[in-house]
Amino acid sequence: MTMATKVEEAGFRPASRIAAIGVSKILQIGARANQMKREGHPVIILGAGEPDFDTPDNIKEAAKAAIDRGETKYTALDGTPELKKAVAEKFRRENGVDYALDEITIATGAKQILFNAFMASIDPGDEVIIPTPYWTSYSDIVEICGGVPVLVPCAAAAGFRLKAEQLEKAITPRTRWLLLNSPSNPSGTAYGEADYRPLLDVLLRHPHVWLMVDDMYEHIVYDGFRFVTPAAIEPRLRERTLTINGVSKAYAMTGWRIGYAGGPKAVIKAMAVIQSQATSCPSSVSQAASVEALNGPQGFLKERQESFRQRRDLVVAALNAIPGIDCRTPEGAFYTFAGCAGLIGKKTPSGKVIETDADFTDYLLQEAHVAVVPGSAFGLSPFFRISYATSEAELKEALQRIAQACARLA
Repeated sequence: MTMATKVEEAGFRPASRIAAIGVSKILQIGARANQMKREGHPVIILGAGEPDFDTPDNIKEAAKAAIDRGETKYTALDGTPELKKAVAEKFRRENGVDYALDEITIATGAKQILFNAFMASIDPGDEVIIPTPYWTSYSDIVEICGGVPVLVPCAAAAGFRLKAEQLEKAITPRTRWLLLNSPSNPSGTAYGEADYRPLLDVLLRHPHVWLMVDDMYEHIVYDGFRFVTPAAIEPRLRERTLTINGVSKAYAMTGWRIGYAGGPKAVIKAMAVIQSQATSCPSSVSQAASVEALNGPQGFLKERQESFRQRRDLVVAALNAIPGIDCRTPEGAFYTFAGCAGLIGKKTPSGKVIETDADFTDYLLQEAHVAVVPGSAFGLSPFFRISYATSEAELKEALQRIAQACARLA
């Protein structure tokens, strides 16, 4: 038997680092729902984590102008000086935090920022504290980078917020990072200054623990909520805080793939090493568009925020009117994270028992043709996430279908 034959028989052997990691449950549900649509089923998909608005025209024009100027070459490794200046000004103007240009990094989406940061800082066995419910990619990225996700369940009764006593208990000598996301995907929960303060006090007592904050939904908050980022609240933690943001959600630029972060020079430099061996620089054209996004008119943000608020109120009211479902009113983002404990144990018309939130969401997809995501995908059950970043007409139809499907449960 030749060596080539042996290799062929052996087949592909995936690396152990991804053995326990699969494709995102959100993407799986979306793929299944889209397949049903292709087969002719009238499926409404409420799983997408992106605004339904278009990228503003001034941003698109800036990208076209960059192309016409010939700005289609490689840029500086971790961001053009122009975009870094725009990010620095954004942090000063909106967050009250000053970062020098060598304390700012630009990457191909905020997800790459997370990858770069964890890959540059985590050794095998290092722990990252992640409150749940959490964006499903957080723990997978930590595991791929060799770390250990420490998932801390946060109750609905506490607003899905991490409490100081929970954080204190979760910290060990191996803890490397605490990762916080406000407003949150999937819960829409946001941390105000009073919510952050006890957590920051805990971190001050544990100087080996760094803080990573994902502020991606910063501009999507409601009811007068005042957004604040930890680096502005507690300057003593500035030298071990990485503040992550991007243009995807606020500016409806998900496909442009630009994320950015501010933090200590040492970690930014280490992240650049990782990026240099991965993607190198982000898209030159997307960076030019992002300069305009951050420097250009910002008035449309309030208009879109109000549109999301109206849809939030529609969804929360409709869900709370369904017996067995309980939905808190989120402070931000464009998701609801509703409890379905009152439906667990009920039977579908076909006689199947709803035993988990995944069973419930499967039932909604099959019987109501509405795609939502189970809370188990985000580390907390029994709940389900709805993205209301779609038209009001689709939301009303989907909510009516959900109500009717729940009424058919015995």
